[in-house]
Amino acid sequence: MTGSARVDRGLRVGVTMFIRGGDQSLWENGIHQNANFLMLLLMRSPIVSQCFVVNGAPKALHKGGNFEAELLCPVIDMVEAMNTLDVVIELGAHLKDGWTAQFRARGGRIIAMRVANDYVIDMESMANTLPPGQLVYGIEYDQIWTLPAFERTNTAYYANLLRAPVRTMTHLWSPLLIERDAQATGRPWGYKPDGAPWRIAIMEPNRCSVKTCHVPMLICEEVYRRQPQVLAAMQVFNADLFSREGYFAHFAAALDVVRSGLVTFRPRYKISRIMHDLAHCIVSHHVDNAQNYLYYEALHGGFPLIHNSALLADCGYRYRDLDCEDGARALLAAMACHEAELDGYRARSRAFLKTLDPCGGANVAQYSAAIRDCFVDR
Repeated sequence: MTGSARVDRGLRVGVTMFIRGGDQSLWENGIHQNANFLMLLLMRSPIVSQCFVVNGAPKALHKGGNFEAELLCPVIDMVEAMNTLDVVIELGAHLKDGWTAQFRARGGRIIAMRVANDYVIDMESMANTLPPGQLVYGIEYDQIWTLPAFERTNTAYYANLLRAPVRTMTHLWSPLLIERDAQATGRPWGYKPDGAPWRIAIMEPNRCSVKTCHVPMLICEEVYRRQPQVLAAMQVFNADLFSREGYFAHFAAALDVVRSGLVTFRPRYKISRIMHDLAHCIVSHHVDNAQNYLYYEALHGGFPLIHNSALLADCGYRYRDLDCEDGARALLAAMACHEAELDGYRARSRAFLKTLDPCGGANVAQYSAAIRDCFVDR
């Protein structure tokens, strides 16, 4: 069957995930959410007849649980994928060389979807003698997909190392998951003005230099030095394990806001718990990682987001990269005007987030065209 005939028939597409079950949650990393948003789009593609999750985890690791019920498509294993699919999108679980060679021999197409700053992650891994990040060597891909946030740092890296054409694809996001969580907990997702001094949340993962808490902490330090009365508390998440010793402990101890007792270092919490119970505002920072779901979830809820992303249109309160004084300006401006201008803030956010909609016609067309191009008759 020719490539065009297969497309006309309707393609069966799988998206890889690593499903171990047990206490696994959609909220433990962005990959799980990304996979669901991609499946939401694929189910609306005119060239896709069926969509599946391909579980790349060994069966011995699978512990049952409710995680699979949170996914939007049925789950199949690698054996079923070999015999069922026309296209596999490698996203949340790596494919194996032998499997991919056999899949391609029977006419399958393989797309690698990369949603992290792999260049930085791999350079840091090399410098620290750690295993590499998302890249896999030796597999023949039909396309590599990256995101606008990583186009500058990763496009040439992927093209040369993985020897495949690279496409920059729209970052996908929908309020579906955060609203589903709100419905399950019975707590509507949204900012509620209360007139109290703000409690700040800093939620960077602190696992790689592209997203750490250092600059947000320095922004809050500058605000505290100028107007200490406006801060009620500062919660630094994903930082509890390294806040007690080493360099970071010395860094934190140098800050007035830490010495004042306003700062708490905590493990990873779900964003809904943080913004319902612990914080009014999010202060964030990135280096070449300008798109992430934390931003979108905050904007959708109308929560004040202090950020340095050039890819959020005019949403949130933006400051200049690495400029802690400008970040303090942005945070103080948000404190002064957010409640009075909340309706406009929400309207701008809704308009921007609509451009990321997996069900939006332009996004469905872009992804469908990319998949179709894998089947140009060879």
